[in-house]
Amino acid sequence: MKKTTGTDRSITSKWRPATQAVRAGTWRSEQGETSEALFLTSGYTYDDAETVAARFAGEQSGMQYSRFKNPTVEMLQERIAAMEGAEACLVQASGMAAMTSSLLCMLSAGDHVVAGRAAFGSCRWILNNVLERFGITHTAIDGTDNAAWEAAIQPNTKAFFFETPANPTMDLVDLEFVCGLARSKGITSIVDNAFATPVLQRPLDFGADVVAYSATKLMDGQGRVMAGAVCASQQWIEEKLSPFQRNTGPICAPFNAWVIMKGLETLDLRARHQSESALAVARFVEDRGLRVLHPWLPSHPQHNLAHRQMNAAGPIFSFFVPGGRGPAMAVCNACDLIDISNNIGDSKSLICHPATTTHHNMGPEGRAEAGIGEGMLRINIGLEDPLDLIEDLAQAFDRAGV
Repeated sequence: MKKTTGTDRSITSKWRPATQAVRAGTWRSEQGETSEALFLTSGYTYDDAETVAARFAGEQSGMQYSRFKNPTVEMLQERIAAMEGAEACLVQASGMAAMTSSLLCMLSAGDHVVAGRAAFGSCRWILNNVLERFGITHTAIDGTDNAAWEAAIQPNTKAFFFETPANPTMDLVDLEFVCGLARSKGITSIVDNAFATPVLQRPLDFGADVVAYSATKLMDGQGRVMAGAVCASQQWIEEKLSPFQRNTGPICAPFNAWVIMKGLETLDLRARHQSESALAVARFVEDRGLRVLHPWLPSHPQHNLAHRQMNAAGPIFSFFVPGGRGPAMAVCNACDLIDISNNIGDSKSLICHPATTTHHNMGPEGRAEAGIGEGMLRINIGLEDPLDLIEDLAQAFDRAGV
């Protein structure tokens, strides 16, 4: 493989995000292809037995097995690391593989985690079920309350785990304060940045130790494949995550990695455009008299914090339909253009009822604690004309009697 300037960190680190998203991490074969090559192989051959022995001993770099390394996957990892401003990145089979691996690779029985209460349902399930089964306890707090983070620290606290903005409440965590607190106490901060991506928010710039992603979402951007990513220091990746991932196997398939790379090429354009459209739609919904959770609206309680740590608020927001589940589902059913789907980050606009989908497994008490009401709807604004989306919601509200 012929490596290009895209693999030289001294060069790529000076590029701006849009350039990194297209060029960083690119390798080329002797064919000189412009689009990154797709290596659909599980294994590799060697010129001699001594070479393979040296690679397995860690004495020589190179490919061994695609559970360990694959050229296409390596290119994606280098690209995401460059965009994130991270020393290293490993990609996984899905977003939940990334979240689970980032926790399990560094925690042991007897350890404690402080977690933001507002979180994706499966993340809460991992905390409540998987970690608890292995003797790892956690305390769920209101992540918007800075004092709550410090109050929840125990002598055995090893990690802070949170997403910002949170799914689906759009709660924000003060990255600079919380990550700074974690470092001062020797605690590892793990941030789920899937709603923002490095285009709209870079947690490492505010002191985060680990940034995890569902690359399935905005990084792909067209609802095609599953993938996850974890970015951190070279030391943390090599000592904590890499041994866990190599031996447990939650790896990203080369084809999926290639698709994500193609998605990253337009991520900057999509994320910014969809953010603008989402804000326009959110203003319409709020003007309609509904309660809206969108960090870029002045009505959001953390509006100022959003502007301090984000470049834009992203394509996703939530709103509440009066009357609970029935009227909320009626709005979903009345949409003609907007699809009912539990995915996010897609180029198509999607709407869902979190209480019966993404956060169903939390149960009524857990949802109430996290602020997820029966009348809440979460919407992902795609690449359609926002005026068409506004017209679709207007007729849906009318038909549903909202």
